[in-house]
Amino acid sequence: MPKKYHLKPKTALSRSVPLGPFGIIEGDGCLNCSKCVKKACAYEVYQKRAYDAQQMTDTADSLCKNCFRCVQECYARILSKSANPEYWSMGDDYWTPEIIGTNQRQAESGKIPVSGGGYGGPFAGPGFDSMWTDMSEIVRPTRDGIHGREYISTAMELGRACQPAAFMSSFGPEGGGKSGGSPRVEISVPFLFDLLPFQDSTPAVLAAVARAAKEVNTLMVLPAESIAGELAFWAWHLVPLLPPGNLGRFIPLIQQCRMVQILADDEAPKRIEEIKGYRAEAIVSVRLPLTPRAEEKVEFLLESGVEVIHLLADEKGRELEASTPQFIKDRIRNIHQLLVKKGERDRVTLIGGGGIALAEHVAKAIICGADAVSIDRPLLVSLECRLCGQCKKGESCPVGVGNIEPGWGRQRAVNLVAAWHGQLLEVLGAMGMRDVRRLRGEMGRAIFREDIERETFGQIFGERANIHRPAAQHVQQGEEVRVLAT
Repeated sequence: MPKKYHLKPKTALSRSVPLGPFGIIEGDGCLNCSKCVKKACAYEVYQKRAYDAQQMTDTADSLCKNCFRCVQECYARILSKSANPEYWSMGDDYWTPEIIGTNQRQAESGKIPVSGGGYGGPFAGPGFDSMWTDMSEIVRPTRDGIHGREYISTAMELGRACQPAAFMSSFGPEGGGKSGGSPRVEISVPFLFDLLPFQDSTPAVLAAVARAAKEVNTLMVLPAESIAGELAFWAWHLVPLLPPGNLGRFIPLIQQCRMVQILADDEAPKRIEEIKGYRAEAIVSVRLPLTPRAEEKVEFLLESGVEVIHLLADEKGRELEASTPQFIKDRIRNIHQLLVKKGERDRVTLIGGGGIALAEHVAKAIICGADAVSIDRPLLVSLECRLCGQCKKGESCPVGVGNIEPGWGRQRAVNLVAAWHGQLLEVLGAMGMRDVRRLRGEMGRAIFREDIERETFGQIFGERANIHRPAAQHVQQGEEVRVLAT
C-alpha cells in the first residue's frame, strides 16, 4: 500500500485586510463601564483591532464573527452593525461573497471551515445545491480524524483504463512484466488547475500556481506559448494547451510533459496521431465545450482514440450555446450514462470544469460521473482575488493580485488544496469509501431534487409538471406547489 497522502498547510496571512460582511459602528455616549462589553468579546476583536489607512478599513470588521453579543449587551447602546457594501459587491449571483470569503479563509489557514451555529440557509437551491449526498455510513474518520488509521485514497489516474487484452500482453510467458498497455498519469487529488480566467497571467501568478501543482502532485493547464523560462522547470506537472496549426515549435515541450491538451475540432484525430508520433507515452486531452451536441462529439472523439475529454461549462456551470442551459452536473450525468450504456465508460477519462466553486462540488461532480474536475477561479480567490471584474474593464486590481510574491502565492494555493482534500476525505469516510475512484457515477449515493420533484409531483400533475427547467428557474423554498404546473 502506498504512503498516505497528507498535506501540511502553513498559515499564509492575507496581504491586505479581508473584507467583512458587516462593519462595526460606534456612536457617542460611552458610559465608561467598568465591565465593557468590548473586553468581554470571546474573539478579542477589539483588543486585536487595527486600522489600515491605505485601504481605509477596520480589521475589526473582518475579525468579528457577528455574534452580536457586544451590540446586545452594551448598556449605552452605542454599538451597531451595518452591511459592508464593498463586501457584498464581490463576485456575482453564482460566485457569491460567501463562497469567495470561504475559499479565502481556507487559503489562509488550510483548515476545514467549521461553524458551530448550524446551517440557517434554504434546504435546497439551484445547481449543486439541488443535490444531497448520502453520508449515512459514518466510519472511523469521525473517531480517528481524517488522517487517522484508516487509509482513504484520493488519487486519480488519467487516461484510458487498461483493457484485458492490453493488460495480459504486458506480461511475458513467465509472468515478467514488459512494456505495453495504456499510458496513465496519476495525480494525488481528483482535481486539476485549469487556465486562469480574466486575470493578467503575470509570471508571479503562474509561477505560484505551478509550484503549488508540483507540491500537491496535480497538473496545471497553461497555454503552450506561456511555458518558458522558469515555468519550463515544472513541465512534468504542466499540461500545455496546444494552439491550432503547426506543432513543430512545441516538440521539445511535448517530449517533456506527461499530458498535453488540444481543442475539440475536426482536426483533433490528426493532431492526436501527430502528437503520439513525437511522444507515444503522452496522454492527449481534448478540450470540449459542454453544448447540446456534446454527447455526439464525445462519441466521435472516442472513435478517434481520445484518452481524456475535458468537458467545460461556463463560469457558472451552465451549458453553452443553449437557450435553456442545463447545469454541469446534469450534462455530466447524461454523458456518463450514455457511455455506460454503450459499455465504453472505461475507454476515456472525463474531467468536468466550470462552476466548481467549493470543495463539496468536487465530490458531487464525481458522483455524477466525472473522474476528476478542473478549478480556475478558486485559485485566483486563494490569491485574494475578489472576482470584482475590474481587471476586465482595464482598471487596476484593488488587491494587486498580479504583484504577489510567488512563495506566498504557492502556499495559499497549497492551503486551499489541503482544505479541499480534507473535506473530500470527510465525505468519503462518511460514505464508508476508501477510494475516490469508487465514487464515480455512484448516483445511488445522492438524491437529486429534480428526480424527487418528478417522482412526487409528476404523479399529481402528470405531463403538466414542469420538471426539466434550467438551474436558474428551479423552484425556491417557500414557493407554492402550483408553480410546477404550466
